[in-house]
Amino acid sequence: MCTVVIDVDGSDAARLLAVRDEDPLREWDALGAWWPEQYPGVSGIRDRRAGGAWLAVNPAERRLAVLLNRADVVDLPEELALSRGSLALESVSGRSPAAPLSMHGFNLLEVGAEGARVLSWDGALLRETAVDAGTHMIAHDDLDDPGTPRIAAWLPEFRALDPAAASADWPAEWIAVLAASARLSPEDDRAIIRDNRPHGYPTQSLLYCTAAVTATGVDVDYHALPAPAHWAD
Repeated sequence: MCTVVIDVDGSDAARLLAVRDEDPLREWDALGAWWPEQYPGVSGIRDRRAGGAWLAVNPAERRLAVLLNRADVVDLPEELALSRGSLALESVSGRSPAAPLSMHGFNLLEVGAEGARVLSWDGALLRETAVDAGTHMIAHDDLDDPGTPRIAAWLPEFRALDPAAASADWPAEWIAVLAASARLSPEDDRAIIRDNRPHGYPTQSLLYCTAAVTATGVDVDYHALPAPAHWAD
């Protein structure tokens, strides 16, 4: 139940804040070039168990992708389900997913020189949603979904800020909103820094990244939380 906030400035640039929720017992590696042979030039946050990436970037190609889980509308037996960890890596290498997919549901946010979009798979249908100019949020359902409590609570706060492209210190401004959201209990369904266990999932917020995709390339800053679902002021 990860969360992404993204601002598209109407030209060929985008800036985003991505929060990763995962089982704390599932180890990961910080942003790095972990796949030099299979994905040369690509860096990402690696899942050690499956070897894939939650977030991946290809600076030379000005591409970034982030993977968020979403619910299935059909039952897929675990023994038939392929890992979703290759999706972000393939995306920034110029290969987007195509249906049908033997994978559980996902939202794949793709950002590149041609713009930004979300590819959504629910186990039966693969949909594309363009991310238009402006500030948006996505989690486990659709882009800017008003039925997602954290989007309803915090998207207006992010939109109230100046456009990211107009601010020299937009990461600090966005992180300040994230810090304000962390005053909520992580078990509150409006929270962005989350403990999803009361909602039936073993995941908690573990890290966040800010990133910019511009004409000069891709810049990413990685921040691990001091403890799962815990914000340090």
